Amino acid sequence: MAKRYGSTFSGVLDGTKPAAQANGARGGGKKRTIVEIFDLSSATFANGDTLSCGKRPQNSYFAGGRITSSVSLGSSQLSIGSAASAAKYRAAAVHTTVDQAVNFGKASAIAEAALAADEEVIATIGTADLPAAGTLIIETDYLVSA
Repeated sequence: MAKRYGSTFSGVLDGTKPAAQANGARGGGKKRTIVEIFDLSSATFANGDTLSCGKRPQNSYFAGGRITSSVSLGSSQLSIGSAASAAKYRAAAVHTTVDQAVNFGKASAIAEAALAADEEVIATIGTADLPAAGTLIIETDYLVSA
């Protein structure tokens, strides 16, 4: 059977002479997390509003994220992305799980190249307003060189 390597360690661990150096962020880099907490009783979070969820720095790689809410978000939908692509990291979907983190992260976003410039992470509310009470937490993970 053949042994296959992904893009991170191809040319590094496959016996190539001389061995290439692995990407510092993807192969042993540091994982960082942006945590943004929204008190849903502090304002009306309306259909079409955007939530600023922090900023990924230049040269970072997206590494997934989590949504945790103290209440069901009902029929409202959340997409997570950037100003250029509202659903870059998560397509619009409901979130009805209470008090348990739910992972998100599109394969295409995880596999993409490092950011060329800083990027604000934005959640967009769709279909219906968010509930008038509760806590919504959005965590975004990214990798940087060690």
